[in-house]
Amino acid sequence: MAISGMTGFGRAEGALGAWSWAAEARSVNGRNLEVRFRGPPGFEGLERAAREGAQGRFQRGQVTVGLQARRAEGAGSARINLEQLERYLAAVEPYVEDGRAKKPRIDGLLALRGVVEAEDAALDPEALAELEAAMAASIAAALDGLLAARREEGGALLGLLTGFLERIAALTAQARETAAGQPAAIKERFEARLKELAGAAATEERIVQEAAAMAVKADVREELDRLSGHVDAARALLAADGGVGRRLDFLTQEFMREANTLCSKSALSALTAVGLELKATIEQFREQVQNVE
Repeated sequence: MAISGMTGFGRAEGALGAWSWAAEARSVNGRNLEVRFRGPPGFEGLERAAREGAQGRFQRGQVTVGLQARRAEGAGSARINLEQLERYLAAVEPYVEDGRAKKPRIDGLLALRGVVEAEDAALDPEALAELEAAMAASIAAALDGLLAARREEGGALLGLLTGFLERIAALTAQARETAAGQPAAIKERFEARLKELAGAAATEERIVQEAAAMAVKADVREELDRLSGHVDAARALLAADGGVGRRLDFLTQEFMREANTLCSKSALSALTAVGLELKATIEQFREQVQNVE
C-alpha cells in the first residue's frame, strides 16, 4: 500500500422511504487523528459510526463528517391548534355581530397562520434502526471516498519525496567526493600561515602533526555515512504500509542535524556550497513530509 496524504473529500447520498440524505467527509493535516461529526437532530447515534469509521481508516488528520437529512413534505401528520383557532374566532366575532364582516369559512380559518401545525411522525425503534443503518452505510461510503482521495494525494507526494531523496543522495555523494580534498587543503593553508608567523621554526614535522589534528576535527565521513543511512531509511519508509508521516518527520530532523554539522566542519568553500544546497533540499523534503499521514 502506498503512502497517503491527509487532505481530501468524499461524498455519498442515500434514500429510504420518505427520507433522503447526503453524507460528506473531508480532512486536512493534523498531528493526530481528530474526528468531528455534524448530523441532524434525532440521529445522535450516527456520531459513533462516523468516529469508528474514521478511526478504522485513518491515523492522522482532522476529519470532519457531516450528514444532511430531509424528509419528504407530507410525510408527517398534521394537527389543528384549537386554541389558536378560538383566538381568531374571538377576534372576528364583534365584527360579525355588528354586520361589518361575514362569518369566517372553515377553509379560510385553516389557512390562517398557526391553525394547522405539522406534526412529525415518530419513528418506531425498528424503523429508526433501519434508517440509521442506511445512513451509516452512506457515511462509510463517504469515508471510503475520502480514503481514496487521500491515497491519490499520497501518490503525488511519493513522486515528490522520492525526487528529493534522490537529490539528497546525489548531494551526499558529491559532498563525499569534495570532502576528500579537505586534508590537503587544510595542510596547505596551515603550512602557509605557520611559515608566515614562525618562519624557519615551522618544521615539516610540526606542520604535519598540526594539520593532521585539524583534519581529524574537520573529518565529515561520519556525518556523510549517517546521511546515506537516513536516505536508505527514508526509502524503506516510503515503501512501507501504514502511516509513516511521524517517522519521516523525525528523519528530516536527523537529516538537518547532519547537514548542519557538515557545514560547520567544512574547510572548503565548495563543500560549504554543497552543504547549503543539501540543507535547502532537506527543507523542501520536510515541507512535503508534513502532508504525509
